[in-house]
Amino acid sequence: MRATHKASGVSVNPECLEAYQELKLGKKIKYIIFTLNKDNTEIIVEKKSPLTSTYDDFLADLPEADCRWAVYDFDFEKEDGGKRSKITFFSWSPDDSKVKQKMLFASSKDALRRSLVGIAAEIQGTDYSEVAHDNVLDKVSRGH
Repeated sequence: MRATHKASGVSVNPECLEAYQELKLGKKIKYIIFTLNKDNTEIIVEKKSPLTSTYDDFLADLPEADCRWAVYDFDFEKEDGGKRSKITFFSWSPDDSKVKQKMLFASSKDALRRSLVGIAAEIQGTDYSEVAHDNVLDKVSRGH
């Protein structure tokens, strides 16, 4: 069964959920980049990264002038030294992307976001400073 967002009519390809389960349960991948297919009717997986990928690799996969969504398994250490991991959802909508694309990605986000159960944090980014490691670390580590 495909989740379809009523406002945009965009559906979520089942491969998106399979990749998410690999990240969440299988711990086989570090992050997933999602995008829209060519005719803007379906959300698809653009890239699944190896577990060895770094946050810099992730940032390099966010295009400068195109919108994307992503899920990143963000690891950090608490002040007491305990390790934590938070699955973080990213909405990437750079200032340089086309207005029509920004609107379509914004209206389609909920279809994807709602289908991904277990997201612990959400980050909106319009430029690289907003998704810089330290800024994201600050957001995901609050309250723990």
